[in-house]
Amino acid sequence: MDQGVATFEARIADGADGWRLDRALADALPTLSRERIKALISTGNVTGPDGLVRDPKKKAPAGARFTLNVPQPDAAHNTPQDIPLNVVFEDEHLIVIDKPAGLVVHPAAGNLDGTLVNALLHHCAGSLSGIGGVARPGIVHRIDKDTSGLMVAAKTDPAHVGLARQFKAHSIDRRYRAIVSGRPKLSGGTVDAPLARSPQNRKKMAIVAGGKRAVTHWRLCQLRQLHAAALVECRLETGRTHQVRVHMASIGHPLIGDPVYGRTKKEHRETLETIGFHRQALHAAHLGFIHPINGHALAFDSEMPADMQELFNRLVV
Repeated sequence: MDQGVATFEARIADGADGWRLDRALADALPTLSRERIKALISTGNVTGPDGLVRDPKKKAPAGARFTLNVPQPDAAHNTPQDIPLNVVFEDEHLIVIDKPAGLVVHPAAGNLDGTLVNALLHHCAGSLSGIGGVARPGIVHRIDKDTSGLMVAAKTDPAHVGLARQFKAHSIDRRYRAIVSGRPKLSGGTVDAPLARSPQNRKKMAIVAGGKRAVTHWRLCQLRQLHAAALVECRLETGRTHQVRVHMASIGHPLIGDPVYGRTKKEHRETLETIGFHRQALHAAHLGFIHPINGHALAFDSEMPADMQELFNRLVV
């Protein structure tokens, strides 16, 4: 056998009789996702009692034994880079990090390296079992470059599938702290407004009829009174691009320092310049989810970073 191929043996459980083969094998081999097994079947890497199997929809007979040849994951096309990470939690399945402001999550035009993905490829070297056959971290959600805070990434295919399922079901508990311009008259509320690319500026998001549903629940954090500003907590029911920034701006309270969706008030401009704060005042402060492999409830909290805390202190009345 090729040393670059791992071999797995699986027996179809009695309770899986008549299931689709990819589903039955995923049930028998929890270390491989159903999508990965489906791909292995389609590429001729699964053998059953009657020889090679190429149809993932084939009915699985109870008690039948199958052999799966799993090639070693291909190397990621991005370069691993030794970029310091603040790791909050890590096991063999996933990693939770506290991302600093200024770090781009995923390589793209204009940021081909120096990203969180490059950093994770270095940090997790040797422990990535492959997402879709590629040794890469599974990014299931993103945080804007100039937003700080908590993120989770998968290290294995099953963890990636499990986390993605929770994000799709909106069962992830995500709460942001934001310093907004002005003092809301209400102690809290909900913004339920669809988001899509702005018809006027494709680089911006906007509330657009027919866009993707987006829901933000916000509340005032009654810590200390701020000068023409307020600290709010935003709990995301959905996770759209720039959701908090657009929704808070839509109710007349844009994030202080937001260069895209807010206009800096005169009374705040000098403060921002004095402390060198040149980003939106937004921090992913809480992240809670169910571990996709062992089912344990996990919850993490992150204090506001030093720059945002200094801004808060400067605004205290």
